[in-house]
Amino acid sequence: MTTRYSQVYEDLRTLLLSGSYEPNTRLTESDLTSRFAVSRGTIRSVLVRLAQEGYVTSEANRGVRTRSFSLAEAADILEARETLEAALAGKAAERATDEEILGLRRTLEAMERAQERGDQAAYSTGNRAFHQQVKAAAHQATLARTYDTLLYPLVMRQYRNISARHPRAGSLAEHRAILLAIVTRNPEAASAAMRHHVGSARRALLLEQPGGARVVVPAGDGAE
Repeated sequence: MTTRYSQVYEDLRTLLLSGSYEPNTRLTESDLTSRFAVSRGTIRSVLVRLAQEGYVTSEANRGVRTRSFSLAEAADILEARETLEAALAGKAAERATDEEILGLRRTLEAMERAQERGDQAAYSTGNRAFHQQVKAAAHQATLARTYDTLLYPLVMRQYRNISARHPRAGSLAEHRAILLAIVTRNPEAASAAMRHHVGSARRALLLEQPGGARVVVPAGDGAE
């Protein structure tokens, strides 16, 4: 793979994950070649890879479109995320270095300051960093690779309600509980705290009703 191909792949993937495109938006080769200043062949190869990885869909007569998730698909992805992140947090409690724990402390402090001044964007940035730091601190490559294949950012963006309160009530306290369990080297507590945190975010987005029906509940960006 050429460096240019890799760069376009990463840039377009980042745009998709950031919510720059609405769900079910058609992506045309002509628009993308102009945007990234590369050949149609390069764009075509990038789109094929993104389709294989689930970021876009490609169908005859409909072209390439950004993913749109049913409620059942969304719930499955978010449930998988809950399980994987809980396992990663448990491993982080066992394996995190002192430097990694310091990084988590600093991120949480930045999140606290962001919440105090009502800076939602900074809080979201800190939230994403915190979860990535926990994943890295787990030092468990297989779990991390599986986690990275989940498309939960696309799910969260599809169902977000930008007018809803963010961060979600209780979010900061949940992050503090995760950090405390990691600092005290308590894998069971770290796993449980992360499961509660991610599960709360999931339930804020999708609630199961009697009989198996699901309804969408307005959530902030990331619902976390």
